[in-house]
Amino acid sequence: MTLFIEYPKCSTCQKAKKWLESHNVAFEDRHIVEQNPTESELTEWIGRSGLELKKFFNTSGLKYKELGLKDKLPTMSDEEKIRLLATDGMLVKRPLVITDDRILVGFKESQWEEVLL
Repeated sequence: MTLFIEYPKCSTCQKAKKWLESHNVAFEDRHIVEQNPTESELTEWIGRSGLELKKFFNTSGLKYKELGLKDKLPTMSDEEKIRLLATDGMLVKRPLVITDDRILVGFKESQWEEVLL
């Protein structure tokens, strides 16, 4: 089963969800603020994704800017970064798509077509 993690008010998430529905991709929907990814989920997904940890941060979000994370992240350990991500869904880049063998962060239509169709 494909897990789609979104913030419903996010326009990119709305566009991604419409893409999934229009391509008949079955998915389980999860609200990132109401059910924030846990430390163990994030650790697993980051490891499986092959992406650098920074790609999982919503760098354009207000919370990221409020906390001054641009300057703080370089001095934090990976464990501290993951712990921080697990505290607030608004810090996590979205949408996230979790399949049995792939993790997609953000919405890039060409990448989604390659992985999900």
